[in-house]
Order: sequence, then C-alpha cells, then structure tokens
Amino acid sequence: MQNTEAKTAFTTYEKAIIAMLAFIQFTVILDFMVLSPLGAQLMMELNITTAQFGWVVSAYAFSAGIAGLLTAGFADRYDRKKLLLFFYTGFVLGTLLCGIAPDYHFLLMARIVTGIFGGVIGSIGFAIITDLFSFQMRGRVMGVVQSAFAASQVLGIPVGLYLANTLGWHSPFLLIVGVSVVAGLAIVVYMKPITAHLKLKSERNPFQHLQHTVSRSSYLRGFASTALLATGGFMLMPFGSAFAIHNLGIPQTDLPLIYMVTGISAMIIGPFAGRLSDKIGKFPLFTYASLWGMVVVIVYCNLGITPLWQIMVINVLLFAGISARMVSSSALVSGIPDPQDRGAYMGINSSVQQISGGIASLIAGLIVVQGKDGSLGRYDLLGYIVAVTMVVTIVMMYVINQYVVKKQAAEAAKGSSVVGGQPVPTR
Repeated sequence: MQNTEAKTAFTTYEKAIIAMLAFIQFTVILDFMVLSPLGAQLMMELNITTAQFGWVVSAYAFSAGIAGLLTAGFADRYDRKKLLLFFYTGFVLGTLLCGIAPDYHFLLMARIVTGIFGGVIGSIGFAIITDLFSFQMRGRVMGVVQSAFAASQVLGIPVGLYLANTLGWHSPFLLIVGVSVVAGLAIVVYMKPITAHLKLKSERNPFQHLQHTVSRSSYLRGFASTALLATGGFMLMPFGSAFAIHNLGIPQTDLPLIYMVTGISAMIIGPFAGRLSDKIGKFPLFTYASLWGMVVVIVYCNLGITPLWQIMVINVLLFAGISARMVSSSALVSGIPDPQDRGAYMGINSSVQQISGGIASLIAGLIVVQGKDGSLGRYDLLGYIVAVTMVVTIVMMYVINQYVVKKQAAEAAKGSSVVGGQPVPTR
C-alpha cells in the first residue's frame, strides 16, 4: 500500500477534484459578494430602504450560520458526494429564486433559502479535502480553493455589474445558476463516492454527535481560533471602500481598479502560499504572515490622503498577509478533527466563522464614527484591535500546532499509513 505521506504530486483525478471544489466555492462566494455592489440598483428598483437592504444581505449570513449548526450532527452520516450535491442543488434553487424575485419580500425569502444551503457547502468541501488529501498536501489544495474568493472579486463582480447595468439586476443571479448547473453535472459524472468515513461511524445519534463535537476541548480550541480569525477580517472589510474614498482621497471610479489589482495578486499569492505552507510548515507561515499583516494593517489604518499607486501597493501587501494566514490556518486546523468527526467539525467551524464575522461587523460599526465630510474617525483604533487579535491568534495557533503534531506522531507510532487523508492500519 502506498504511503501518501511521501507523495508530492497530484493525480489527474485529484487535480479535477480540486478544480471542481474551487469552482463551486467561486459560485457560492460570488452569489454572496455580488449582492453588495447591486445595492444602489436594488434599493431604487424595489423601492426599499437601506435598513431593508441590510436585512437582505444579513439574511444570508445568519441563515448560513444557523444551517451549519443544525446540519453538523448529520454531516458524517452520508456519502460526502451526495451531501455536496444535495446542498448545491438547494443553493442553485435559492439563487434561481433570487433571479426571478419580483419584490423585496420574495428576495428576502430567496436569500434565506440560498443561505441555508450555500452556507454549508464550504464546510462540506473542506471535509472532502481533508478526507482525500494528506496533511502534507493540504496547503496546496487550500491555496487553490481559497483563491476562489479572489477570482470572484476579479472576474465575477465586474461581469455581474456589467450584466446588471445592461440586462437588469436579476441577470447576475441567473448567470450563476447557469454555470452552477454545469458544475453540478461535473460532480455527478466525475466525482467518486466519498464514503471511507462511514466505516468509522459511531453509534451516536445526530444530536449526540453534535454534542460530542462541540464538547471536545481540542475542537473548541479550533473553533475559538476561527472566531478570532474572522473577527479581524470582518472589522475592516465593511468600511474599506468608505475609508478609501473619504480618508485616502481615492475617487469612487478608481475603486474597481484597486479591487482588480488586489484580486489578481491574491489569485497568485493563494496557491503560492499553499505550496509554501506545505514546504516550511503551516504554523511558521501563519506566524510570518500574521507579523507581516500586523505591520501593514497599522500603517494602512493610519494613512491620510495617499496616491492611488501607493494604495494599490499597500493593498497587495495587506492581502498577501491575509491570503497566507487564511491558507495556512485552514490547512493547520484541518488536522484537528478525527476522520469520523470531520463533517460535523467543518460545519460548526463554518457557522462560527459566519456568526463571529457578523458580530465583528456590528462591533466595528459601534467603534467607527463618520464625520460631516464623510471621513471615518477611529479607523486607526480598528487597526490596533485587529493587530492585537493577530498576536492572540499566533498563540492559539501555536497550541493547535502542538496538538496536531502530537496527534500525527501518535498515529505514526501506531504503525498506520495515511491513505486518502485517513489513518488505515498497515498491512
């Protein structure tokens, strides 16, 4: 039996799986991200207030977080391929409802449906990655899949806005439905059943399985680190465009250029960070990226009027740190759960990320104040808070890294080979 720990190259099938999972992430993230730029058009055409539009945006996040918790107990009881297809079908249906929504209440309901299904897909994808790829290869896989965020920013949002301006705000959602159907068919035809974890299934019922997952101290450490990681990012993101326009002096017409340059760089940096994390270690890369990010965040949040080219350079440097932290932390945390708990763990982890991100945005809104000229006050304070969270996450990730190293050493001592990312006794 081949020892996967010594394996460094991906097979053709594995490359196809990585591509499919990355594209699925692209469609799900695009569906979430495209709504915000459509805000002005939606409020005008549906005659809704900013508060109502805020509910349309937040309905997805909260329904996604709740769905992740409710489904976590069932996540390890089924073939992961079937589970992925079930929730992806629901996501496509929800997006289709958005694409035909005639009024505000219909759209709000459609976003809730989309969130219920779409919010679980990412956790299923990460469970599949953890099942199919050894710990030593996951950095590269995570790097490619996480680059879907950047791809949606570079490719999806400009295309979505163009379609909305020419064919109406429904059209971006209908486009997502079309490409998602193709991706779903590719999964049906090409992806093999993923059932190895079922052989390790315990006799616990779904509620007991959920209770077991949320009560293990090692799992709780992983959830806590995810919560703090999400807090840092979601504090700065909601006010990024306002800060750039009113504090840094960037014209609104130049914002797409900043997003595009930043997104393209993130698409390159993500896979590179994945390879680097597999080469030098997940925790060392996370530490370096966090220290790098601390410096850039503090500098950025204290800037005044700044030339466009300098803003683009600083944004690229900032997202280099963010991408490296995301990739390395995701790969490291994937080593925490046991094979029979991976689906539940990833589901809860996704919910924690969604909910803590929403809370962080609310806290940031209470800290930042807007002057009469539109400029944001106390944005520098947000930068210092985010820098402190980065220091704390380094400590938390150190503890997690120690646990994962000991866990892998214990498995190796038992004489197990890692096949498909799961411990199987050697023959």
